[in-house]
Amino acid sequence: MQFQRFSREEYLKLPDKPGVYKFLNVDGTIIYVGKAKSLRKRASSYFTKTNLENRKTYRLVSEIKNIEFVIVSSEFDALLLENNLIKENQPRYNILLKDDKSFPSICITSERFPRIFSTRQIDHSKGEYYGPYTSVKAMNGVLDLIRKIHKIRTCKYNLSEENIQKKKFKVCLEYHIGNCLGPCEGLQNEADYLEDIEEAKKILKGKVGIVSKSYKEKMHTAATDLKYELAQSFKVKLDLLEKFQTRSLIVNQKITSTDVFSMTQSESQKSIFINYMRIENGAIVNSETLEVRKKIEENDLEVFRFTIFDLRKKYGSSNQFILTNTEVEPWEGVEVSVPKIGDKKKLIELSFKNALYYKKERLSQKSTQPNETILQYLKEDLKLPELPVHIECFDNSNIQGTNPVASMVCFKNGKPSKSNYRKFNIKTVIGPDDFASMKEVVGRRYAHLKNEGIKYPNLVVIDGGKGQLSSACDALKELGIYGEIPIIGIAKRLEEIYFPEDDIPIYISKKSTSLKLLQRLRDEAHRFAITFHRQKRSKASVQSALDSIPGIGETTREKLMREFGSVKRLKQSSVKDLVKLVGKARADHILKAIKKGDL
Repeated sequence: MQFQRFSREEYLKLPDKPGVYKFLNVDGTIIYVGKAKSLRKRASSYFTKTNLENRKTYRLVSEIKNIEFVIVSSEFDALLLENNLIKENQPRYNILLKDDKSFPSICITSERFPRIFSTRQIDHSKGEYYGPYTSVKAMNGVLDLIRKIHKIRTCKYNLSEENIQKKKFKVCLEYHIGNCLGPCEGLQNEADYLEDIEEAKKILKGKVGIVSKSYKEKMHTAATDLKYELAQSFKVKLDLLEKFQTRSLIVNQKITSTDVFSMTQSESQKSIFINYMRIENGAIVNSETLEVRKKIEENDLEVFRFTIFDLRKKYGSSNQFILTNTEVEPWEGVEVSVPKIGDKKKLIELSFKNALYYKKERLSQKSTQPNETILQYLKEDLKLPELPVHIECFDNSNIQGTNPVASMVCFKNGKPSKSNYRKFNIKTVIGPDDFASMKEVVGRRYAHLKNEGIKYPNLVVIDGGKGQLSSACDALKELGIYGEIPIIGIAKRLEEIYFPEDDIPIYISKKSTSLKLLQRLRDEAHRFAITFHRQKRSKASVQSALDSIPGIGETTREKLMREFGSVKRLKQSSVKDLVKLVGKARADHILKAIKKGDL
């Protein structure tokens, strides 16, 4: 089974931010939803593994045709949004979270003498909800903490004024062990009880400064008195409070069914970028970002308004409240507002962040479109079958055969694609043989592409004359792909361009932009190879110098090479750093060698 491979360059387009990614198939259907602390690293992991974990993952990857993502503020928000999107879209390859089970919340009931308890069922008619929370342990810990700080009842009695006066209830065990003050028998008045409820609300809202300060003081006092177990118990409570302070925009019970829209304009004023988030019952269940092309004479706000209609229709939204980042003329049955503060403002900021990132990505894609003029000239000058949007150039570097290396640089759309650069250590050639070295690295490079089924470049450039070009062609012949990839050699002296099996070079005008592109490729490959060669030579010199020091073995030598890389940096290091790295005895040997001039 063959599946689409996304290039490393495409991975790098994903943001290194927390969020949720959606894999779509050829029909545009969401087939998998996942969360990530880093969208770039997580999504790319599906395509970089040589051996996929199981047949299910392999099948999933084979169906992926597009990736969409939503940026959020934290990994915690990503977890909640993943849960929402899976329940809304029921993706084929998501097994977990498909049921109707949701993360728990805390409810403070609206009855007389309110109760506080955890629940997974949200019914706003019954009270005020806080959450949801991904850590049940932390939630239960804070519930327990609230009940220890404040005397909150746990019974389900209807404590109406009439029932209490008739003495329908008796105090229970909770009263006798000090966890409740007995409002069921009128032993605690409603005003005092409600004060405790207000304090509990402050903790649930994250306003725990006073409580935290109190526990910190008690923790330090207990530690001073050597009561370490007691101090640890206070520390655990503090940790639980800190975990519970985390608030989410992704699920917010105070914001019910609402549509959120934000827009930003392109510099050319030819497009606007719009993000849409649909909120149902306090949870984000849909999100989409798109570019809308417009005519110069069209008004941005009118286009934005019509797009709002279209997106609401597409997702079947009938929400009466719309939040936007700019004033939009409302219509009948809908209330449009631009929030200035609070959680609604933060929702707009989150939506706008997604619109801005999409705009940046789209403009980046446009800026990397082929420079048609230069590439067209190059195609015509070299008589290439197609536009050379992907070019690879090879060069060798060594000094009298020592530390031989090679480099490959890649240009896409006429610009360096540094994520696709490659370094090669020469493995099979002994001595200064540039021809054999070139054959080895070209063979290794295109054997890899052939085995992996990766598309070949539109043009291969060899830094050198007929000899190097001939060696590169031999490598392609051995792989059975000679003739499938256009290949040329460029000699430095007169900038001659050599073609395979042609002794007579061609000369491109020195003023030609296509020649300048080839020169830039050649110079970049040379720079990259020289840099790699210097690094390798520097490490080799450190290694040979360390060989003469007694007590320094291979393991220690490798540690020093990784840490310092050169003799100069090793000499400049402090005694403390050296001792920390290799120990006092070995550090003494090295310092003695430096003092004697042996290093």
